[in-house]
Amino acid sequence: MSRISVRGFAVASATAVTTVGAVVGVATGDPASNDLETTASGATLLADIPVGEQAQVQNASLTQQADAIAQGADTDAKRVAEEAARIQAAEDAKSKKAEAQKAADEKAKKDREEKEQIASRSAARSAGDFAVQSSYTVAQVKDIARQIVPAGQFQCFSNIINEESTWNYKAVNSSSGAYGLVQALPGSKMSSVADDWRTNPATQIQWGLNYMNERYHSPCAAWSFHQANGWY
Repeated sequence: MSRISVRGFAVASATAVTTVGAVVGVATGDPASNDLETTASGATLLADIPVGEQAQVQNASLTQQADAIAQGADTDAKRVAEEAARIQAAEDAKSKKAEAQKAADEKAKKDREEKEQIASRSAARSAGDFAVQSSYTVAQVKDIARQIVPAGQFQCFSNIINEESTWNYKAVNSSSGAYGLVQALPGSKMSSVADDWRTNPATQIQWGLNYMNERYHSPCAAWSFHQANGWY
């Protein structure tokens, strides 16, 4: 029977391998197993392995090496996955915190604007604060409006009046009968403020402001609707 000398493989006899552990030692780099070299008559046998059995021992060693490599790869993959999950969780938490802060800032801004509008309305004058005149110029009408309409809403209010009546407090729509600065339809609606709605621009301005606030919450919201629809 042909035999070849192999270092590092321990066998019990020429026909059966009994200590594959020596092969594991080779696979794992155990210097003790690499240095073992005895004859078949020794207490620890490191005999020459028959050609047919050598392949079995080599396959066992390679299988164990592959298992060890696979186990190491699984451990590395698990560690990488855990680290990626940790990073993603941190990013998600950061994103949620930013969104929550943005929502809080927007709410604070809205609350501040509402308070400013309320304060502005409280400080504004009402229609009854103005002395009645026999007639009014456009400049006088605008001046009254600036004192009644909150400063932050005046431009929007002015835009609507420009579209509806060009600041003519006696304007009449020949088709519908809508009347005054804000083209109330019918004009008699403005009597809810005062009976002088036909001739007093302050009464018309007050009614128009009340209408915009009640229907659209503000003149600027009313102006946005007017731009989209051509009426308000």
